[in-house]
Amino acid sequence: MKLELRILMLALLLSPSLLFADAFLMPGTVAKSELVKPFPQPYIVKKGDTLWDIAEEYFADPEKWIKIWEQNLYVSNPDLIYPGNEVWLRIKEAKKKVEPKPEVVKLEPRIIYKPAQRIEKEIDTKIFLTALARQDFIRPDAVEGVGHILDSEDERLNYGAFDRVYLTLDVKANPGDIFDIYRTGDPVYDQTENGKKMAGYLVKHLGRVEVTSVESGVYRGTILEAFEEIGRTDRLKKARVIDYNIEPTYPKGPLLGHVMYIRDDAAEAGQGQVLGIDLGLKNGLEAGAILGLYRQGRLVRDKTYEEETYQALPEEKIGEVIVLVPQENASIVLVMRSSAPINTGDMVQALHQ
Repeated sequence: MKLELRILMLALLLSPSLLFADAFLMPGTVAKSELVKPFPQPYIVKKGDTLWDIAEEYFADPEKWIKIWEQNLYVSNPDLIYPGNEVWLRIKEAKKKVEPKPEVVKLEPRIIYKPAQRIEKEIDTKIFLTALARQDFIRPDAVEGVGHILDSEDERLNYGAFDRVYLTLDVKANPGDIFDIYRTGDPVYDQTENGKKMAGYLVKHLGRVEVTSVESGVYRGTILEAFEEIGRTDRLKKARVIDYNIEPTYPKGPLLGHVMYIRDDAAEAGQGQVLGIDLGLKNGLEAGAILGLYRQGRLVRDKTYEEETYQALPEEKIGEVIVLVPQENASIVLVMRSSAPINTGDMVQALHQ
């Protein structure tokens, strides 16, 4: 360091601009943020001090001794300072940030008129997408499908995803063709004035199989997915193209139907269960239609009067359903919400405004 200080001192002394006293007051400043501790004004040199030491103490960087010396050029030799010498620094204060005054706005009341509109709760699409993939409804004349599972390579009775199986098909198929594997459930009847009429069968989808080859009229296939165990004799039909981008809609009346079936022939249903209703394509229903479930009001006796007087109570909303698979005269629906047990015979209609 001493050699550096002597060279710098020699250069300064040889400079003509420093031959005058005024030149010893140079205009350099130090930003306050550069200092690691407050710098006393002035700093009084103590025995053993050097500019190198002072820079280390206040800048935490001894190389910044030059910043101190350039503001104290009365020190002719920066390598030699003496006890009692005064050392000054011009320190630049950071500018204070002036926050703008908040604008005061006087609020005036306003009345905005808009047409009334229904605000519906958000529909949990995960529920009905799962049901849509696994439920179906077919006509009575299509219940047999186009073939069935014949056997497997290892003679097992039950199969799952990626198992290889043999298929019997009543239609011509090519490698790459995909078939739904299904099992028919209970028949669904429509209650008419003339009694019960077969509307179709509820179908439970078990999975999908892809044809890989055919030899001597026997097809080989690989099960692509399985929702539950698949076995011999389970039926096959051409794979459905399922539109998962169902847009929920709210049909407007007049619509009036009834619950005619509860899956597994149960006595009651609730949220997440599958129902059959006697409204379908002929009534303008499409997949995604949201309908209300209503229970007919009871007939109660008004005991205010001595004579027997009865009063019909108003119908009550007990839930909402979404149409999964509409057929011509009936549809399979999923219960999205319910506030009471649902029974066959309960009314299905457009949601009340």
